[in-house]
Amino acid sequence: MAGNNGGPWGGGGGNRGSGGNDGGDDRRPAPGRRPGDGGNNMPDIDQLMNKGRDQLRVLMGGRGGNNNGSGGGGGGAGPAFTRGTVGIAALVAVGLWLVASFYTVRPEERSVELFLGDFYSVGDPGLNFAPWPVVTAEVIPVTREQTIDIGTSSSGEDAGLMLTGDENIVDIDFQIVWNITDPAQYLFNLADPPMTIEAVAESAMREIIAQSDLAPILNRDRAPIAERLQDLVQSTLDSYDSGVNIVRVNFDKADPPADVIASFRAVQDAEQERERLQNVADAYANRVLAEARGEAAQVLEEAEGYRARVVNEAQGEASRFAAVLTEYANAPEVTRKRIYLETMEQVLGGTDIILLDENASGDGGVVPYLPLDEVRRSSGAAATQSQAEGGSN
Repeated sequence: MAGNNGGPWGGGGGNRGSGGNDGGDDRRPAPGRRPGDGGNNMPDIDQLMNKGRDQLRVLMGGRGGNNNGSGGGGGGAGPAFTRGTVGIAALVAVGLWLVASFYTVRPEERSVELFLGDFYSVGDPGLNFAPWPVVTAEVIPVTREQTIDIGTSSSGEDAGLMLTGDENIVDIDFQIVWNITDPAQYLFNLADPPMTIEAVAESAMREIIAQSDLAPILNRDRAPIAERLQDLVQSTLDSYDSGVNIVRVNFDKADPPADVIASFRAVQDAEQERERLQNVADAYANRVLAEARGEAAQVLEEAEGYRARVVNEAQGEASRFAAVLTEYANAPEVTRKRIYLETMEQVLGGTDIILLDENASGDGGVVPYLPLDEVRRSSGAAATQSQAEGGSN
C-alpha cells in the first residue's frame, strides 16, 4: 500500500520525473485548482463570490476589492454617494412624485381637489394634475344612480311601520334613487350622506302618511304619495346644501302589519259587502222614488187638467147664460120657446120613444115612427170602424 502515491483523488503522484522524489512526498494541489484536475485553471467558489460583491459595490458607488486572483477578498470601502447615484435617486423621486400627482377621472365621475385639506377645485373627466402632497384629490361618481331601501325588509324590523291619519298602522317599503349634482357640497356639507338621505326620506314619509287615511294609501294614492315624497325630500336636502339629487321614488309595498293582515282582509271584505248592499239599496230606493215621483207628477197633471176643464166649462156656461139672457131680454117668447126645445132635446135625445095615439085604430093605438136614434147610432159605429181601419193600414 506504500507504493500507492496517487493520493485519495487518484492523481498518479508516482510519475514525478527524474527529480528523485520518492513515493512519500505527499504535496497538496496548488491554489485555484481542483485536486486531480490535471492542471486546468478553474476559478474557486470564493473567488466568484468576491467578484460578485465587488461588482455590487461598484453599482452602489463604492470601489471594487483588490482581487489578485489569490482568493483573498479585497477590503474595499463601504457604499459612497456619487453624482450618478444622486441623479438616479432624484429621477426616481421625480417619477414617483409624478405618479402620485397625476390621476384619471372617468366620464361618469368628478374629482374634488383639496389644497392642504381645504376645497380647491373640481376636476373634469380626463387626466388631471394635483401636485402631491400639497394638493390631494378625491374621485366621486356623480352620474351613477344609487339606491337606499327603507322598510321592514331592509332597514330594520319597525322602520316601515307608520301611523296613518285615521289611527291605523301600515307597513311601507319604498326605495330612494339618488345621484350627486355637486361633489364639493356632497363631501363637505354631509358627514354621512346615505344615512342623512335615509333619515330625511323616512321622516318625510311618516309626515305624509300621518296626513292620509289608510284606504287611499292601500288603493289609489301611491303615485301621488311618491311624487309628494320626492318633492319633500329634495327640498329638505337642498336646504342642507347637500349636492344630492333625488331621481325618483319607488313605492314598492303598502300593506297592513303582518300580525293583523288576516283580520284586516276580513274587515276589508266586510266593508266591500257593506258597500255592495248599500249600492243595491240605493238602486232600489232610486227606482221606487222615481216611480213615486212619476205617479205624483201624473196625478198633479190630471188634477190640473180637470181643474182647467171644469173652470173652462163653467166660464163657457156663464158666457152662454149671459148671451141667452141678452137674447131673452130682446125677445122673451122666442127665447123661452127655444130654451124649452133645447131642454127637451137634451132630455129626450138619448131615450127610446114610443108614441101612443088613443084615437088611432088597429094595434092598440101604436103609431109607427122612424127610428132616427138607431140610424144615428149605426152611422156613428160605421164612421168609427172606418177610422180604425184607416189607422191600421
